[in-house]
Amino acid sequence: MDFYDLDLSDHALDALDAMNFTTCTPVQEKCIPEILDGHDVLGVAQTGTGKTAAYLLPILSLLDEGDYPADAINCVIMSPTRELAQQIDQAMQGFAYYMPTVSSVAVYGGNDGSRYDQEFRSMQMGADVVIATPGRLKSHITMGNTDLSRVSFFVLDEADRMLDMGFSDDIISIAKLLPPDCQVIMFSATMPDKIEQLANTLLKSPSVIKIAVSRPVDKIDQKAYVCHENQKLRIINSLFRSNQLKRVIIFACSKIKVKEINRQLITMHINSGEMHSDLSQAERDDVMYRFKTGAIDVLVATDIVSRGIDIDDIAMAINYDVPHDSEDYVHRIGRTARAERTGQAITLVRGWDIVYFMQIEKFLGYEVQKLPLPGKMEGPEYKALNKKGAKAVFHPRPGKKRKQRGSSAPRGGKPGKGKRRENRGEK
Repeated sequence: MDFYDLDLSDHALDALDAMNFTTCTPVQEKCIPEILDGHDVLGVAQTGTGKTAAYLLPILSLLDEGDYPADAINCVIMSPTRELAQQIDQAMQGFAYYMPTVSSVAVYGGNDGSRYDQEFRSMQMGADVVIATPGRLKSHITMGNTDLSRVSFFVLDEADRMLDMGFSDDIISIAKLLPPDCQVIMFSATMPDKIEQLANTLLKSPSVIKIAVSRPVDKIDQKAYVCHENQKLRIINSLFRSNQLKRVIIFACSKIKVKEINRQLITMHINSGEMHSDLSQAERDDVMYRFKTGAIDVLVATDIVSRGIDIDDIAMAINYDVPHDSEDYVHRIGRTARAERTGQAITLVRGWDIVYFMQIEKFLGYEVQKLPLPGKMEGPEYKALNKKGAKAVFHPRPGKKRKQRGSSAPRGGKPGKGKRRENRGEK
């Protein structure tokens, strides 16, 4: 579907024209009309499907053309991390480029006092859109800095990640301050029981839109090493010695492990940096900047960068630990092979995690190629214990990998100069 088939405001369409975006993704095609019609929406779709535009475009269109109070906060968008809040804010600036009367402010922790004062002033003056992490917004509410009694739109982005990070109580307490007629929009990559419970608490007769989790694209060359835990760093060292690897993300399960891996990589003379929640906002911004600009070749990170962070030229994603959820695996390796590029994904599968990787292969519908360990190392057999305690070998059903269809969906950012579409026609 073309964006011009939707009832978006002229200014929103002008921004899309300038960014050369014409075609909706499935989640945008299904969500935008429901939001424009005033329905609460529960959207279940993985990262990279265009969820940000699916709620920003209709909300901005309504704010642009509607009669909303100029001195009130009209929309609150909750984000689990500062990085995602910044990315939403960048998309907001692009889509609202031709809407000078629509204002916004990003509210997140890890900043100095001057930033806090700027957030306070913006909310006091009535920023139309507040993009916030739960903890920081709760801090402003506690200090009496903000009034949410006239909010018209409340958006929870990456709701499952927010609950995983322990923000459930903060979200509920914030939601209690909203007016009864506030339109609530929730997006989640997964649909566990706790998300259903939260949706039942916050949403009123929502339109439920589910976009099936897609398999990794064919452009990702997936491989795995079956190894012991103490062999993982030697395998990584061998990978870097035998290849001129750059633009690599290594995912680990905890910030403690991220720190240790990064320290070991530096001793191997590998140009790496680390990303985890113990870093200050300034430190995280600096690491991301150096990685994006090529000042460092390898980023060792927790799942903080597996969703919602837009870096197009990652050549390889390495799972130092096997994720225990198939969708997390898809999110991680989906950091590579973006924007028409190819990429590689390597997973280090230790003995105890074999069962989880078998579940991932079952989800994929095919078996990931297992590479021999470098040198003379020997790893465990690729077997798992069944319920009776006997060894069982998993054989996934044969299946075809899905091919990824191209998309011209918006990814945000400030629009550049572009040719405006002619003969738009009357609505």
